[in-house]
Amino acid sequence: MRPKCPSAMSANGSGAAPKKQLPPFPRRQLLILALCRICEPVAFMSIFPYIYYMIRDFNITNDESQISFYAGMVTSSFTFAEFATSVFWGRLSDKIGRKPVLLMGLGGTGLSVLLFGFSPSLPIALFARALGGFLNGNIGVLQTTVAELVTVKEHQPRAYSVMPMVWCLGSIVGPMIGGALAKPVENIPSLFSPGSIWDKFPYLLPNLFSAVCVFIGVIIGLLFLEETHQEKRWKRDRGVELGSHLVSCIPSMKWNPARKSKGPEEQPLLGDSEEPLPGYRTSENSPQLATTQGPVLQESLSLAENGQMDAPRLERATRPMGIFNQDILLIIVTYGILAFHTMTFDALLPVFLSTDPPEHRIPTSLPFKFADGFGYDTKRIGLILSIQGVYSMGSTYFLFPAIVKRMGALNLFRFISMSYPLLYFATPYLVLLPDNLRMVGIYGIVVWKCTFSTLAYPSNAILLTNSAPTTLSLGTINGVAAMTASLSRAFGPAISGMLYSMGLESGYSGLVWWATGLVTIAGAWISFYISEPRGRLDEKEDAESDPISPEQRASAEANK
Repeated sequence: MRPKCPSAMSANGSGAAPKKQLPPFPRRQLLILALCRICEPVAFMSIFPYIYYMIRDFNITNDESQISFYAGMVTSSFTFAEFATSVFWGRLSDKIGRKPVLLMGLGGTGLSVLLFGFSPSLPIALFARALGGFLNGNIGVLQTTVAELVTVKEHQPRAYSVMPMVWCLGSIVGPMIGGALAKPVENIPSLFSPGSIWDKFPYLLPNLFSAVCVFIGVIIGLLFLEETHQEKRWKRDRGVELGSHLVSCIPSMKWNPARKSKGPEEQPLLGDSEEPLPGYRTSENSPQLATTQGPVLQESLSLAENGQMDAPRLERATRPMGIFNQDILLIIVTYGILAFHTMTFDALLPVFLSTDPPEHRIPTSLPFKFADGFGYDTKRIGLILSIQGVYSMGSTYFLFPAIVKRMGALNLFRFISMSYPLLYFATPYLVLLPDNLRMVGIYGIVVWKCTFSTLAYPSNAILLTNSAPTTLSLGTINGVAAMTASLSRAFGPAISGMLYSMGLESGYSGLVWWATGLVTIAGAWISFYISEPRGRLDEKEDAESDPISPEQRASAEANK
């Protein structure tokens, strides 16, 4: 009897196929990316505890019910501007690389928050927020960078929970800073005296803190963030070289960048614990790929040569609009709906908690006609929003990876989409609770909302990433998705502010919440038309596990 081929036998002598060995998890670059990203949610979330009072101090209107409308305008100005430039920044990142665009976005955020802190009137505040949106296109570029770092599906649950965790951490620090440092002359009179700059610009201090955070993020990114673009990542990066030199000067510390500046021939073959960034191409070692037909064609040709992409898919992948099939478009639409109603909740909750009870009670007629308020100050609102961030971090880290592995990204996203309407239909009834139960109800709603958000966003991101036919098509896909989300986030606060004012005047304070609940029903309905397509990672796994060569497979098909 002939012995079995050793290659067909596992380590224990059986004929079972050996377990797939996964590449290392890119934890180092994800950490650097997180440190660069953290300043943006801090800056964005810090305004919510005091925006109601800032608008009131502008003396635009004497009608308290109109303040929520103007507060929504301030929030929307950023996202409207971001909508206008998202695709531009995504395309620019395809041309010059992800790192320069990310750093420029951080710089734009820093300039915006400083101008916002010095705003003496509503038009200047709107301009400052819009400027930040115009100069920051990091949402789509961040998603693309994470997708380029992750090369196997097994790493996706962990990797795609990193950026939501960063946002959660920023939503802890931001509201705490905004609530504690706003109006320092009133809140911290021992340190800030009347008549000083802090009295003239009472909201400068929290924005100054945000600007310092942005500056630190830019420095970290400049020194340690490595390029992930497949064609730009091998170019010399003097910032990374300087960062490596600075770290080497510290005893017992060593920083070995995953990529070297002089090219792949100087890379060590063994001994690097960090996974090399995927998809390396140069004209020196692959002259047939150094064409002038674009990066998507280069990667598509490579996939076709390795038997990982058939001819029809190759043709579609080389057309700019060919990547937007039905599944991708539906995922982007549901992402926009998700961004609309979650941004509505985030912008409306602080206004909801800040609203004073009406002086003249409007007759109540349950279950729909009622109007009331909480009248909480900035410190209490900041504390509530910070606790929201603490819980969101735990939910993102512990719940999402475990649940998505059990249910799958598509089933999880559908379940959350179906459950969202209940949240928005229940929220306005918090004002009907007795005083001793109001805080319990508020925290219950906050936990409910945070759980859903931390499960829905990464699930949608995984679906969108897995649907991309090629790695370099992710830049375009994520750019369009970011543009859609920005437009939705822009309309959300503006529409919700208007509806909230109408509800207070008419006595139906739940109007805006119930209208938002109807939007979530549309998102749940669309989610059932999404199918999880087989994308580039599935094809890569098939190619690695298939022992038959492309030539043998083609010959077998011809003989059928």
